[in-house]
Parts: sequence; structure tokens; C-alpha cells
Amino acid sequence: MQLVSNRSAKLGTPLSEKERNIVGAPGAAEVRRFLPAFPIYAPTPLVALPGLADKLGVGAIHLKDEGQRYGLSSFKALGGAYAVARLVHEHVQKRLGRKVAPAELLTDEAKAIAAELTVSCATDGNHGRSVAAGAQMFGCRCVIFLHAHVSEGREKAIAAFGAEIRRTPGNYDQSIVEANETAAAEGWVTVSDFSWEGYRDIPGTVMQGYSIMMAEIDEAAPQGFTHVFVQGGVGGLAAVVAGHFFDRFGSNRPCLVVVEPTRATCLQASAARDERTAIEAGESTVMAMLECYEPSLAAWEILEKCADFYLDIPDEAAVAALKTLAGGEGGDPSLTIGESGTAGLAGLQAALADEAMRAALGLDKSSRVLLFGTEGATDPELYQKLLNS
Repeated sequence: MQLVSNRSAKLGTPLSEKERNIVGAPGAAEVRRFLPAFPIYAPTPLVALPGLADKLGVGAIHLKDEGQRYGLSSFKALGGAYAVARLVHEHVQKRLGRKVAPAELLTDEAKAIAAELTVSCATDGNHGRSVAAGAQMFGCRCVIFLHAHVSEGREKAIAAFGAEIRRTPGNYDQSIVEANETAAAEGWVTVSDFSWEGYRDIPGTVMQGYSIMMAEIDEAAPQGFTHVFVQGGVGGLAAVVAGHFFDRFGSNRPCLVVVEPTRATCLQASAARDERTAIEAGESTVMAMLECYEPSLAAWEILEKCADFYLDIPDEAAVAALKTLAGGEGGDPSLTIGESGTAGLAGLQAALADEAMRAALGLDKSSRVLLFGTEGATDPELYQKLLNS
């Protein structure tokens, strides 16, 4: 395990107007405008864990439990489906030649027009499930590309929303290439949570969808936080979380630590080199939703301005954190958080167990920590296997 600090000369640079429209208060306001298209919307709980906080020796721990989001068991439900809604909205308005209220997207007339569209993406599981759910909700066709390491359970969960599934060899990064090439040849719209030069708008919309989660945290938190531990992956969620606190509090923001699997540390490597860096794929990690080898461009450009540290954790730490949350500590509620969703807690536990890391992060008995349970048991069979291991 290694703790890498943000050495970028851009640290503390204000967010651009476009970035604020994605991760700041304007982004959350735009998402709220589209909530009439999502009648199933409800905030997820911010769970206090006083027993765990006492055991670990910090003042307070709160965990945002995304295992209950939209029935999709992941925060990703906020991004992919929202991006599909925005694409369908634009297409329907253009075809009808008038303004369309978001709630109208649920009408038969709008769905008939939406059927002209095909959306597609590559996924580790949760993002694709959200895109498929959005396509089913609003009436367009959906094709999802899954790489060789995506479990059969996650494939079935995506297919349940009517998406066509195409399997690809290799890892997630390789599946992105095949998905994009196929979409370009077929005239489909790629709805990716990963951005690169020349492809920013749709991934930015996906990230904007996550911003409503931060507004919910603001409304539910009993007091401010001193530390935030958030999952890495390609960086989309981490950028939204970091950008939100930076936009709201500036230099008084909480210390933000991005946590990655030791086997997939593209963000940590980028921070160490002070430039967006792709790393070579290695052995698969149990934290499948975080098995990414290149940062998203739009996410990285925000993270280099407002993330503070990058920490990697081994697979066994995530599994141990999964068991801790399931068992409940000192009267805390039992939480069903999947193997990628426990990375933040695993990072906190690792930092507290290391004297140098604890000092570098300023963690002590007064610390108030925010964690993200980014997914529930999105693969129930795997979850039970890990729980019983």
C-alpha cells in the first residue's frame, strides 16, 4: 500500500464554468430539473456508524448507502440512465420542433420517437446496467459490451432490462475500443462514463447525474466532514465528490483520499507522475468495478485541481471491509455493500493502521469521515462467497 499526495501545480485552481456545471451546484440543479422523468427517484440513506467510529478511533463515520438506488443497487444508476434521458430529450425535441418537459419522455409519443435511437457502451457491470435501464424506461434500443472478466450474474442483471449483450475478449479498456468502433460503424450513440480527447460531453453528463447524490449528502449530514474516502476507477465519481467539496468550501474543504485496488492504480500513477497516465493491465482484482487502467480525461482534469491523496489497497482489505459492514459494529446496522463499494472503508482502515499515513492525513479522534457504499450485492452469488470466505 502506498499513499501518494497530489503534487500538481494545478491543485487549488478554480474549476472552470463547464466543470462547475458538471460537479458543482449548477450540475445538481440541472439533474433536479429532470427528476420528473424519474418518478422512482428517492434519496438514499446517509448511515451513521458510531460503533465502527469508536472501534477505529475517529469521531464519526457516515456512509452513503447506494445499494438501494433505483433498484439497481449502485450509484451508477444516477449517471447512465440520466445521460440516456438527456439524449432522448434532445432527440424528441428536435423531432417535434418544440420544447418538451422531462416528464413527457415517459409518454408513448416520446417513446415512439426514442425507438429511433440505439445507445451502447462498454461496462464492468453497473454503468451498463444503468444505461440499459434508461433505454428500457425511455424506449430506445440498447447494446452493451462486456469484457471477459464480467461475471455471468452481472450479465444477467443487464440483460434483464432488454439490452443486447455482446461479449469481448480482454479487459475493460479493450472492450471500450471495440464498443466505440462498433457504435461508430453502426451509427449508435456511445454513452460512456469514460472520456477522452474529442469525447467529453456525454461522460460529463453521466458525471453530472452523480451530483444529485452530493446534494442529498449536504441535506442529510448532521455536520461537516473532515475527511472523505472515495473509490477511484476511471475517476468519475471521485471527481464529482472532490469537485463538489472544492466548489462549496474551497481551501476549507475536507481532506479527500481517492482509493484504488493495488492491482489497478491508474489514478495513483497519474498523481505520482503529475499527468494522466495509462498503466498496463495485470491480474484481475475482486473490486471489479474499479479495475480500470486509464483515467477518464474529464475526471482527471478535475481531480488534479482538488483531490488531496491517492491510496491503494489489496483485495483482502476490501473483503474484510465487506464483512465488517455486513456484521455491524457495536450496534451499527448491518449493511450489504459489495466488494467495490467497500474500498473507501478499506482505505480508511489501512490509513488508521499505519502511523505515517495517519499523521499525513491528520486522522484522529476528532475526525469526521464520509464514505461511499457505491454498490450493494450487484452479483449476489459472489457477495455471499466473499462474505463466507
